[in-house]
Amino acid sequence: MDVNQPKQEHLLALKGPVFFRSVQHMARKDLMRLTKPTLFTNVPVTCEERDLPGDLFNQLMKEDPSTVKGAETLMLGEMLTLPQNFGNIFLGETFSSYISVHNDSNQVVKDILVKADLQTSSQRLNLSASSAAVAELKPDCCIDDVIHHEVKEIGTHILVCAVSYTTQAGEKMYFRKFFKFQVLKPLDVKTKFYNAETDEVFLEAQIQNITTSPMFMEKVSLEPSIMYNVAELNTVNKAGESISTFGSRTYLQPMDTRQYLYCLKPKQEFAEKAGVIKGVTVIGKLDIVWKTNLGERGRLQTSQLQRMAPGYGDVRLSLETIPDTVNLEEPFDITCKITNCSSERTMDLILEMCNTNSIHWCGVSGRQLGKLHPSSSLHLALTLLSSVQGLQSVSGLRLTDTFLKRTYEYDDIAQVCVVSSEVKEES
Repeated sequence: MDVNQPKQEHLLALKGPVFFRSVQHMARKDLMRLTKPTLFTNVPVTCEERDLPGDLFNQLMKEDPSTVKGAETLMLGEMLTLPQNFGNIFLGETFSSYISVHNDSNQVVKDILVKADLQTSSQRLNLSASSAAVAELKPDCCIDDVIHHEVKEIGTHILVCAVSYTTQAGEKMYFRKFFKFQVLKPLDVKTKFYNAETDEVFLEAQIQNITTSPMFMEKVSLEPSIMYNVAELNTVNKAGESISTFGSRTYLQPMDTRQYLYCLKPKQEFAEKAGVIKGVTVIGKLDIVWKTNLGERGRLQTSQLQRMAPGYGDVRLSLETIPDTVNLEEPFDITCKITNCSSERTMDLILEMCNTNSIHWCGVSGRQLGKLHPSSSLHLALTLLSSVQGLQSVSGLRLTDTFLKRTYEYDDIAQVCVVSSEVKEES
């Protein structure tokens, strides 16, 4: 959409001979976007040999220079076409425009100054390559400029091109041209968090291509906050080589969604401070790079991702070690970590072990664990056995703070697979 000032006779004309100078059918005063050409899509028209046209359509397709030889009936082409419209601009892409100021008159024009600004909903940006005025412009000559801008906002953008100059008679002239376009959202990003008992945080990022063309996902990485290290879980190791779980060609078709998984672990200096890690809500931000069409690059960075801080309470019990499989009615060992999440209060803890229908604890229940200072931890080795086969839940631990007379109950701490000893020996 173009919005121009009232008509006035000017010696200069603002135009954009789009893409290549040999294209002359465009309007003389259009500001045009610079984009790469697109692959020509052939629409095959064919019929069976017994139909009236016979082999005529097939022969015409074989002679058509735009079709792929040997695959004429497919909608593939070997030719490139110049874009016939402005196209879509997406957030994260680079907007390029070609601006040309042409002297349509028969006299020399002096002191020509061309200025290009991009107006968004929040700011006005100067995109001109040079702020210096051109001393003079002879008849039928032009001043060319190419502007580039990485689009960082969604919504309406207005490209404002202003031209000022001086005529031979010394009269100062000025005119502007406006070009409005919309910036669209290319991707839909959704995140899910899982807070593990070991202070690890798992992030699942669901990325959907909401454009109308396929995307090549060049990079999707997570930049963690200063308290975490990140490990990507989107590759598998085969013969010492990391291979993407999405295959060698990571194309994302329109409206398709892909899930990326990351594991964040607290750095060593922060892992020992339970109270600090407990309150951390800022995890990091996603950095996404893609390519479309003929290699046009786009990049997006999300804002800082926020998780809900886990509610551990004053005392946290986590499982450090546990076997995957144990024998029926045979003792096995586990290691627990007990952390005082309070930043101010020392606790005096008593451990009680309560048997369930399948899990039986070995040892003395009700023993003193001693004092546990704020933000400190202790490791506890425990022994138990199961009287029932199958996947059993480790439950029945109780911690009592003698200072406040408060009891903390821990059930479904972990699961263990219980098998018959004969079955384990055979395997």
